[in-house]
Amino acid sequence: MTTTTTERPNPLLADWTTPYGLPPFGDITEVDYRPAFEAALAAHDAEIAAVIADPAEPTFSNTIEALETSGRRLRRISSVFFNLAGSHTNDDLQAIEREIAPTLTRHYNAIFMNEALFARVRRIVETQDGAGLTREQARVLERYHKAFVKSGAGLDETTKTRIAEISERLSSLGIQFGQNVLADEKSYALVLDGEGDLAGLPGFVRDAAARAAADRGLDGKHVVTLSRSSIEPFLQFSARRDLRETAFKAWIARGETGGDTDNRAIIAEMVRLRAERARLQGHDSFAHFRLDDSMAGSPEAALELLTSVWTPARDRAQRERAALQALASAEGGNHEIAAWDWRYYAEKLRAADYDIDEGRLKPYLQLDKVIEAAFHTAGRLFGLTFAEKTGTGKTGVPVYHPDVRVWEVTGRDGGHVGLFLGDYFARPSKRSGAWMSAFRVQQKLGGDIRPIIVNVMNFSRASGDAPTLLSFDDARTVFHEFGHALHGLLSDVTYPMISGTAVTRDFVEFPSQLFEHWLERPEILQRFAVHHETGEPMPEDLLQRMMAARNFNQGFATVEYVSSALVDMKLHMLDTAEDLDATRFEEAALAEIGMPEAIVMRHRPTHFAHIFSGDGYSAAYYSYLWSEVLDADGFDAFLEAGDPFHPETAQRLHEHVYSAGNSADPNDAYRAFRGRAATPEALLKKRGLVEP
Repeated sequence: MTTTTTERPNPLLADWTTPYGLPPFGDITEVDYRPAFEAALAAHDAEIAAVIADPAEPTFSNTIEALETSGRRLRRISSVFFNLAGSHTNDDLQAIEREIAPTLTRHYNAIFMNEALFARVRRIVETQDGAGLTREQARVLERYHKAFVKSGAGLDETTKTRIAEISERLSSLGIQFGQNVLADEKSYALVLDGEGDLAGLPGFVRDAAARAAADRGLDGKHVVTLSRSSIEPFLQFSARRDLRETAFKAWIARGETGGDTDNRAIIAEMVRLRAERARLQGHDSFAHFRLDDSMAGSPEAALELLTSVWTPARDRAQRERAALQALASAEGGNHEIAAWDWRYYAEKLRAADYDIDEGRLKPYLQLDKVIEAAFHTAGRLFGLTFAEKTGTGKTGVPVYHPDVRVWEVTGRDGGHVGLFLGDYFARPSKRSGAWMSAFRVQQKLGGDIRPIIVNVMNFSRASGDAPTLLSFDDARTVFHEFGHALHGLLSDVTYPMISGTAVTRDFVEFPSQLFEHWLERPEILQRFAVHHETGEPMPEDLLQRMMAARNFNQGFATVEYVSSALVDMKLHMLDTAEDLDATRFEEAALAEIGMPEAIVMRHRPTHFAHIFSGDGYSAAYYSYLWSEVLDADGFDAFLEAGDPFHPETAQRLHEHVYSAGNSADPNDAYRAFRGRAATPEALLKKRGLVEP
């Protein structure tokens, strides 16, 4: 990595005197990152060398705790950089990202493959075996030992060298994959020219399209982008079938354009390298390697759950398609329902069957009120209070973009819990999707360090001073990501290794998906679903119809998701992937499971960032469904208690899930909360795939 020097002090390396210890965003420039990373990497190397050189008998204190306190500056710099690389990037940051990602992989490989360091950890395991350690310390020791083994420690030098090479290459490929998808999304704009192109679009869709056009310097025009918050409403309402087809085909072709941003070769190489790594470490496939440290335990167990849902979901989707075809034919359409037609006719059918449409619901779902509803729910469940702070200025808190909002979070006793940042609106500098991340995680090692958590989303901002209105799915996204945020904010552990959301992938979605349930509670909707002009609550009959329609089109939604999870698993169960063609593999896999022709995977491989922009959900996209078993069963605990805010149940949830981090095995954590293991029946009922 080439160092770029500057005459002024580097703000990334200085002590931060900003309110709440937030990064001094306004002082940081792109030229600061390379020298900051270089200094932090060198400091971390020295700290690790000191641990290895310690002549004393290895102990939890002089080895594990020393590892936990090492690299703090590197983690601080990384948190700033990678948060901005996802939410507010530019060409310079992307160039640094391509350079630093493999450098960091190389750095951490050197630590977790170091035999002298692994020998110290192994010695502690062998000699102490938990003796004299707290429950949390024993868990941290077990997690460190597992991390070394998963990284390749203990293998011969030739094998470790190859694993390190693979890890570095995968890191570079993952960054390039994500940047390619973002480039395709940024470069596309469907310009709607004249009233004919706007046919069928309600006011809120037109307003969002006008703002998207203005953001691109096309004042007076309307633009549809490939952001989900832009294209899905267009597909839902546009009466122009030809334009729906054009936009839809561009949407699903991200990463498959045949040019410099085509991701198919990247996918082939990543799947091949992952399979090779798994074989080097004694596993049948990458999926087996990945899932041996998960709640599921094996890809076979994950597949069993996916296939148990697939059949009833596909059957329901086929019935849904027949209903849509009948509607299209009744309107005089002489075409078969295609993928770009589904959302359009589904919206029409929902309006006909339930006397409800998005245009009638949106005025009651203001973004600010939905955020307030999430805060209110967290207050009733966990005693939290949220106070908004002003933005950047002499007395304000620093933010990385003017759209970002900041709240201080306090507990029942008025004590500081953490800081919550909300970044809700789409912009060209932000990757698509919605996620939770952290600028700082909670820990107590060396002081009581409180978390700084951020939720990032991609809603279409309303024009002028008008409030931003959401679909019900958008509102659910706010609750979902805030559930992740609570998992980070409420964390109450000593060690950063197990803080907050640092849990297995098929458990991490449980707290977020569980929190979604409170959005649908009548006591929440009656209070916060109020008309943006009149302030009147949603009429009771409209609320009831909305609740009755919540499982409408659920066959389609489940097929979209489960097909993506099945293809992910099948890709990563390959024992080799020579000459893999991602498109042909997708076609064959979908044909094998009988994918309905009029539905496309929610994430096609070439833009499936969950599994290819890094290892986050690789061979683990099933996790949402696995966690949904837990959330459906878990919310039943409140219903069985007769109160969705039942204090004792909420306290168990707080203690064993939201505050516990990874201090216990997730199966044990769930049983401690629920009193038993989860049962899958509640999932099928929740999705409306069986009779309640």
